[in-house]
Amino acid sequence: MALARDGSVTHRLARRANALVPLDDGLSCEQVARVLLLNDGTVRRWHGAFAEGGRKALMRFEAGGSACALSEAQQEKLAAWVRATSPRSTRQIGAWIASEFGVEYGSRSGLVALLHRLDLEYRKPEIIPRHLDENKQLAFIDLYEKLLNSLAADEVVVFANAVHPTHAARAAGCWAAKDETLAIEQTTGRQRLNIHGAIDLETGQTRMIEVEVVDAASTIKLLEGLEVLYSTTALIHVFLDNARYHHAKIVQEWLAQAGRRIMLHFVPSYCPHLNPIERLWALMHQTLTHNKTYPTCREFADALLNFLRNEIPRKWGELCDSVTDNFRIISPKEFRLVG
Repeated sequence: MALARDGSVTHRLARRANALVPLDDGLSCEQVARVLLLNDGTVRRWHGAFAEGGRKALMRFEAGGSACALSEAQQEKLAAWVRATSPRSTRQIGAWIASEFGVEYGSRSGLVALLHRLDLEYRKPEIIPRHLDENKQLAFIDLYEKLLNSLAADEVVVFANAVHPTHAARAAGCWAAKDETLAIEQTTGRQRLNIHGAIDLETGQTRMIEVEVVDAASTIKLLEGLEVLYSTTALIHVFLDNARYHHAKIVQEWLAQAGRRIMLHFVPSYCPHLNPIERLWALMHQTLTHNKTYPTCREFADALLNFLRNEIPRKWGELCDSVTDNFRIISPKEFRLVG
């Protein structure tokens, strides 16, 4: 009986739905109430609310059934203000309501319930690059798919880029005991690593080099490493971004040397979402830097390089779904820009 009367919102809504469906099959409110351990007045009230307000009415759980403190017109004005200004907190919203309508909301939960009824919810804006060009994104995806469809058995495709992780604590949200206050120790410095790398999405094979600075020389060193790694491959297609050092004269001269087996392809400008290695960097941070601390920068570097060089290829069957070429086109028209 205690389980049947579970007070969670999900369970309460299911109970209301379970009470109404049998009424459609001809059962009386008394019969339904007896089976579901309710009283017939409750079933009648739910039925009346559903008949008058539909599903939305069933989903309201105001304590005591009290009416909203704001009129319909005030609620519409509130919804319009929230949509236009994107306030950061319920405290800010409550202050605006008090200033605009003279109504004080004593509890945060009541204000949140009101906002949900107005089809508003707490959202975190997605960060998108500037100057996005949908046509260039489409053209790149088309080129990439045609390349994969025509790829010879002795050719391979890799994605390359650089990452610059900092030896510093990165706190991230997590579940923990309610009575515990969590902390993570800060590191003694903020030294930065420079890793220039590439990944083969087909096998999970990586080539990662630690360098003093990411530049044209490190680009050549990475490309040389790829030729060694794929020593029997006729052609290595390398996709990378439009950083100036990737277009440097010495890189072009190196590529023009006899016997070179590298062909560069450039991801459209301002489109990091079209380079899957960016997802590898994100996976690296989630796995190794969030809520973890390393006493020395060398230990930090060793952990990251071991993950990228050894763990990724070894566990590629488990991790491949996190680093994919499942590209999407980002259009600014899909978003309302804030800020």
